[in-house]
Amino acid sequence: MHTLRERKKQRTRDALLRAAVELFTSRGYDGTTVDEITEAVGVSQRTFFRYFTGKDEVALGLVEMTVTRFVEEVRARPAHETPLQALRRAVVDGWYSINEVVESVVPVELYLRMYRVIEETPVLLAAHLRRSAEVEEDVARVIAEREGLDADADPRPRLAVAVFGGAMRAAERRWSTGEDLDPEEIRLLTARYLDGLGPALLGDWREPGADHGA
Repeated sequence: MHTLRERKKQRTRDALLRAAVELFTSRGYDGTTVDEITEAVGVSQRTFFRYFTGKDEVALGLVEMTVTRFVEEVRARPAHETPLQALRRAVVDGWYSINEVVESVVPVELYLRMYRVIEETPVLLAAHLRRSAEVEEDVARVIAEREGLDADADPRPRLAVAVFGGAMRAAERRWSTGEDLDPEEIRLLTARYLDGLGPALLGDWREPGADHGA
């Protein structure tokens, strides 16, 4: 059970994260200062830097929360699932669990708008891609552990995660540039991209009338 002090610290962190996301999505990342974030919460800069190293970290705070939950979902998948099944279901079946993490701080729709800010801001996108590479390595090791493999000797866990990550990024780019930010529609779009991995890589692309989920 969390102590009163720990709960207070979590409330302060969540408040800073919420204020930052609201400001970033309304004024832009470059148009927002740390002072404005702290003023919105009524705390000092010193307090801000107890929780975040800077604007970039707080801007990616919600993404980091979803990543943490996603890795937990992968670890919890049944052992009989294949690696790609486990990854796919960790996202699609765990969608609402992952959303609950976001909604503990901000509405999901605001998180989706923040994701667009990340995609449109070079410094944030670069940091996000660096972090994604680190996460892929972590997930590859989780998959290797599930399968009883040595991730450094067997390339398959990293290959599976790389393919999965590519499909996820393709889906994210698709919805982040569209108009529809309905969470359920995004879940279905993501599922469609992940379900298309096999046909996309192994199927006949020249087959007449084939629906490739575009």
